[in-house]
Amino acid sequence: MAGYALKRVLVAIPTLIGISIIIFLMVRLLPGDYIDISLGADQSASPEQRAAAREQLGLNGSYPEQYWRWVSHFIQGDFGFSFRNTEPVSDVLVNAVPITLELVLLGLLIAVAIGLPLGVLSAVKRDSTHDYLARVGGLIGVSIPNFWLATLLLLFTSRVLHWVPPLTYTPIYENPIKNLSQFILPAISISVFTLAIVMRMVRATMLEVLGQDYVRTARAKGVKRKVVVSRHALRNALIPVVTIVGFEVGILMGGSAIVEIIFGLPGVGNTLINAIFNRDYPVVQGATMMIAVIFIFANLFVDLLYGVLDPRISQE
Repeated sequence: MAGYALKRVLVAIPTLIGISIIIFLMVRLLPGDYIDISLGADQSASPEQRAAAREQLGLNGSYPEQYWRWVSHFIQGDFGFSFRNTEPVSDVLVNAVPITLELVLLGLLIAVAIGLPLGVLSAVKRDSTHDYLARVGGLIGVSIPNFWLATLLLLFTSRVLHWVPPLTYTPIYENPIKNLSQFILPAISISVFTLAIVMRMVRATMLEVLGQDYVRTARAKGVKRKVVVSRHALRNALIPVVTIVGFEVGILMGGSAIVEIIFGLPGVGNTLINAIFNRDYPVVQGATMMIAVIFIFANLFVDLLYGVLDPRISQE
């Protein structure tokens, strides 16, 4: 198991390096830069002043020099300073990352808590009314954009229930009830797609596993149906589901931006969108790299979990 874990960690290192290069180049390829935006209206700014501003902001030198400067500082925990307000990027991320992580984890919890039993029920009662309803619901869930659902939920609660989530972010450790009331609607909005995917994946894998010889053998020996489903079939059917959940962490981290804007949550997505509009390179690079790191570690955790669910995998 230790060797299996070491291999996965070593694979993550070149992945992070490749992602950092792509992030750096994509930010630099955006049309215009911060100097053009900030000094564009200042006709009196001379080329010397623009060059001095670039040097002060670390935008001078060749791309390899800028990249090495950024990566070397990033490894040391120095993410640079925001061009807009000179605030350390690390402080910006410390405030934004917990909000997005809480939103993503709550959305995944809702998706798994509902999608997993629905998928099992749909597989066990194949071609029944429950199965057809679950499959239709899954198709609807896959088809609904999260920002559209977020808007509908906000309109419904405000017009019908005369209630809107609190507009000011409250940490969960200060007031759990107020925090949950603020996160429940956006969490539902981002969870529906994942819920549908989990339900459909569980159903497909459960149907495949239930047809295996060892399951039929267990049933022939008189093992109760609930035991066969929970102990034998479900555990083996969870491996593809775990893959989906780990992959959805990265998707939800980046895809929750519009939902965060709709509900006024100052998370990573919201911060990243504003930074892109302002050409705030350090914030864009730091936020994107943080999303990539969380995504890679989530998938690393999933790889390690494979070895727990199926010990044969860790021996390969």
